[in-house]
Amino acid sequence: MPDLLWSEVENFFDPNRMGRLPDLWVPDASVEDWQAVFDLIRSNGWAWEYEVDGTTRPLPAAAEVLPRPAEAEPVLLRVRPVPGVQVNFWPMSATELDFDVDLRELQGQAGVDTLCDFMRAIGRRLGKPVFMCAEGQYGYPHLGFDPAADRVVLLADPEDSGP
Repeated sequence: MPDLLWSEVENFFDPNRMGRLPDLWVPDASVEDWQAVFDLIRSNGWAWEYEVDGTTRPLPAAAEVLPRPAEAEPVLLRVRPVPGVQVNFWPMSATELDFDVDLRELQGQAGVDTLCDFMRAIGRRLGKPVFMCAEGQYGYPHLGFDPAADRVVLLADPEDSGP
């Protein structure tokens, strides 16, 4: 049985409502959490590209990337857990594990299942919650992986229009 049904969460997957790239995050992150995510990406065989200032490079250890000075060149880790779906990780801070997804790639029940599978994989590996909110509304989660329930759950009313 899926964690969430498309009919329950369709509004949270509407790019016009949520923004094209909703924000996802793991609270109270650490360099060790980032390393666990890097290891998860490799061990699951997900396709990835690591870029520093627009140049593709090998994925280093998290301790080599974080913490980053404010003036450091931009870093992006693109991950494709399944073909046609890209997740963008932004390793800018050791204490913030931030990423986003393109909702246009996650339509229908298959899209919901893909996102839930991805959030669950990260949450299980870290033993921490993973939250999603509308683009730019960091701190007002709409759904999230609940480690105690071991599933992705609704955290807001899909009919509600904002924080």
